[in-house]
Amino acid sequence: MSWQAPLLDIDPLLDDRETRIIVCCGSGGVGKTTTAAALGLRAAERGRTVVVLTIDPARRLAQSMGLTELDNTPRRVDGIDESAGGQLHAMMLDMKRTFDEIVVQHAEPERAQAILENPFYQSLSAGFAGTQEYMAMEKLGQLRARDEWDLIIVDTPPSRSALDFLDAPKRLGSFLDGKFIKLLMAPAKAGGRAGMKFLNVGLSMMTGALNKVVGAHLLRDVQTFVAAMDTMFGGFRKRADATYRLLQAPGTAFLVVAAPERDALREASYFVERLAAERMPLAGLVLNRVHASGAARLTAERALAAAEALEDLAAEWPGAGDPAPSAVTTAEVGDPVDCPAVENLTDGRIADHVTGKTEGKTFTEEILAEPDGLPAESLAAGLLRLHAERMQVVAREGRTRDRFASVHPDVPVAEVAALPGDVHDLEGLRAVGERLANGQPAAA
Repeated sequence: MSWQAPLLDIDPLLDDRETRIIVCCGSGGVGKTTTAAALGLRAAERGRTVVVLTIDPARRLAQSMGLTELDNTPRRVDGIDESAGGQLHAMMLDMKRTFDEIVVQHAEPERAQAILENPFYQSLSAGFAGTQEYMAMEKLGQLRARDEWDLIIVDTPPSRSALDFLDAPKRLGSFLDGKFIKLLMAPAKAGGRAGMKFLNVGLSMMTGALNKVVGAHLLRDVQTFVAAMDTMFGGFRKRADATYRLLQAPGTAFLVVAAPERDALREASYFVERLAAERMPLAGLVLNRVHASGAARLTAERALAAAEALEDLAAEWPGAGDPAPSAVTTAEVGDPVDCPAVENLTDGRIADHVTGKTEGKTFTEEILAEPDGLPAESLAAGLLRLHAERMQVVAREGRTRDRFASVHPDVPVAEVAALPGDVHDLEGLRAVGERLANGQPAAA
């Protein structure tokens, strides 16, 4: 039984002026960053003022937008069609710089300088677990507060778990409310010398033990950092909670991005359920790198049977030599196939190179490179086997999509056909946008 999922109509989502934030989320390697950029370009060319916030450090996004670099400051993208009145800006999250800006903005100058120079803060802001996800939330809140753009598109962090972005505010609250932090903050909050003397008696035993474990310098840096940040902790928690509520608001839309592969759709399914549990507004699923065939009526079994018959004829042709190499066996349709094109299905890009590599010839190119001496039957047999291989891929992807749709029948889906090459410029992003919108041009 084939499940028919509702169609996700992208253009009404982009055109809705009530939609102010679109969050692209999902597992790594499914074309999430490319999807976010393509949505931003399409929305801008349909009249929206858009900023795309990416956390992916890869330079290919900047290159595809014609920018020499992306940093923590939104940069205007040239070369787009602004006839509808839209604009496109792009930026890449700089975790440490965002943290520094928060400190400077919310602390007095002397205290801010002390925090910025603290060794523990420098380590925390540069790579502490969860800092990147929380800073993404902070930057989203800052962009929304500036109100310079009527649409913000967020490419969530490339973390091991796609749920880290949602968990960041809660993890921060747990950290700030933890017993260890409260204990370190106690001396700063104690009133008078008597209070300090009383607390120091109890703390001396603990700090003595910790000094042996983590070192006296590290513990002193942590205590100094906590004392300096004391007045800012409440602000961190308040802003995190506000951004979390912003993500739950009607003006936000989540798009789960996946590929038609078992592991990617399994995580997408988990994410759909988590968004529902957190009452986050889900717009639908974007399924990248979907394969199809223009000759779908010719099944893999019939193509393989015809290829074998043609190879038998070619073997009888005088001087034909060995028959064309076989890329597909007569295994049951849907079984794993050891061939270059199937290898490409694990590629993290949205592109679909036939061989899965950027260099080398395809099987068809190898045959056509030296046609002299090869019978027409061998050429036809090779093409039939390539078609059978593609039909096996199409069948496997169809079963994977059906399993997702059977579990989540109400989730709208937009399928993006695999591209023949990598995305490296605005035209490539436009092509992805058109595929997202079922082949419709961007003109509003």
